[in-house]
Amino acid sequence: MKFHITIERDDEGRYVAECTDLPGCLSEGCTLEEAMANISEAIIGCLKSRLKIAGENFKVPTFDQKLDISIDVTEMTYA
Repeated sequence: MKFHITIERDDEGRYVAECTDLPGCLSEGCTLEEAMANISEAIIGCLKSRLKIAGENFKVPTFDQKLDISIDVTEMTYA
């Protein structure tokens, strides 16, 4: 999976990284390498959190023969 990352330097010279594909997924570092490592960890944490929330919200109905399920998570919001 590929994610779009933007990196800027703040007024104090730190690198601020944002994953624009995952709103709210931000990190920073003193060096570019540190910022890249930190945003990678932030992306993993964000995905784990969203999967956990999705799993908690998933309710399996009872059925007799066959059940087709479609899940749309594009409208869900996360903290």
